[in-house]
Amino acid sequence: MTRCQVPAFLIHQIQEELDKEEEEMMVFLCRDLAPDLANADLKEILLALNEREKLTPVGLSELLYRVKRFDLLRRILNTEKATVEAYLTRSFRLIPDYRVLMVEINENLEKDEVGSLGFLLRDYAPRMKMAKDKSFLALIIDLEKLNLVAPNQLDLIENCFRSIHRIDLIRKIQTYKHKASVSSVHCQPVYVNAHQASLPNFNLIEPPYHSGIQNESTEKLQNGSSLTLAAAEPLHMSIEESGSVPHKMSDDSYRMQSQPLGICLIIDCIGNDTDVLEETFRGLGYDVHCHRYLNMSSMNQTLLEVARWQKHKNCDSFVCILVSRGNSQSIFCTDHTFSGFPLEQIKKYFTADSCPGLLGKPKLFFIQSYVVPENEQECTCLLEVDGNADNIRAKVTIPHAADIFWSHCKVDVSTLEQSPTSPSKYLRCLAELLRNPYKRKLCILAIHMELNKKVYDGNMTADPSQQYSLLLQHTLRKKLFFPLDCC
Repeated sequence: MTRCQVPAFLIHQIQEELDKEEEEMMVFLCRDLAPDLANADLKEILLALNEREKLTPVGLSELLYRVKRFDLLRRILNTEKATVEAYLTRSFRLIPDYRVLMVEINENLEKDEVGSLGFLLRDYAPRMKMAKDKSFLALIIDLEKLNLVAPNQLDLIENCFRSIHRIDLIRKIQTYKHKASVSSVHCQPVYVNAHQASLPNFNLIEPPYHSGIQNESTEKLQNGSSLTLAAAEPLHMSIEESGSVPHKMSDDSYRMQSQPLGICLIIDCIGNDTDVLEETFRGLGYDVHCHRYLNMSSMNQTLLEVARWQKHKNCDSFVCILVSRGNSQSIFCTDHTFSGFPLEQIKKYFTADSCPGLLGKPKLFFIQSYVVPENEQECTCLLEVDGNADNIRAKVTIPHAADIFWSHCKVDVSTLEQSPTSPSKYLRCLAELLRNPYKRKLCILAIHMELNKKVYDGNMTADPSQQYSLLLQHTLRKKLFFPLDCC
């Protein structure tokens, strides 16, 4: 008798909790694991995989993670999302990255867009049956049967996405292709780890408290069996003293040697800080581009244009500095009606999907927001930006994007009203630290710690309404040092 690794009642309990769309996604994800069960339902597939010893508690947790049922992860498998994430970054994955990519694309398509794709595909597969409510995943399965789409054959759907103007999805596919080609050089399997293109969006800004991740963390299932996940290495961030030996290039540090170091984009809609910032980052070796007093439409066009520059591939980093009135989540630029341009959208323009030239390179953002009270804001429609997936929604979650350093400082707009020409204390302190050769011996995280200290020391003597608040979020994978022989 074959040993089953997952209790049948768990499979039944999970299947009962899923809706029709989630079941379809899971069946699609498992399609390569049980090709002889192509027409079976989810419960049959999971039971068969279990009997064949292809399904483990870890594999089941990955499936729930891929369909974003984090509540079932916690309630039924008694494990946390962060634990699964740690496992997926280090260990073998049950689901091929091609399948995960297709599921992510499916989640980013509107119903009318799927209908348009079905119509376009008639030119390539006239015999393909087109039900009125056919899903994108069902279309992909039909195309797979006709040998028109495969893990290494995605040109057809790229062309279709181009026809419906979904450039963002084309970028995801191109990122997947790039990673597949890189991995093939090292003799990896056909289904490779398409990091940015495949993983669903989730917050990697800071590990949750009580996440349960240890060197060997064991999650207990409700039936008493255990789910052992190999957790990520502890994050070691050694902070050098200001008088330490100059840093050397190593595997745990980003390369920062190109000339120029990268593009530094400064958008100053207030006008008090551009000169000192331009001088500072030009001294660090950046190609600095300054824009003053932009409205939201002009800023959007500027960001899009800069993100598309080919010169990023010859640079080792990217810096973006924004100074504007705004609120906690958006900036207003010079517009008088406060529709707001979401800050999260700015970040998306420079992720690996949107800007392949910055793949694997540090992207630094420094934001100074002069916060306008809510009762003074006029709510209007949000600005529409490039690509339907990038249309701004009221609530935006931080996407999974590596190598981003996000420093956001907020102060009440009354600070400007009292001193209209005064520079931002936050940006002034940042410039001072970066121009100090002793402070540049520190990594960027340690420099930011010094920045925190300066800003909060200044708050001690400031009126409560004029105090600065500072937030750091990052997904850096290595230490980042600026060159010492600059400024």
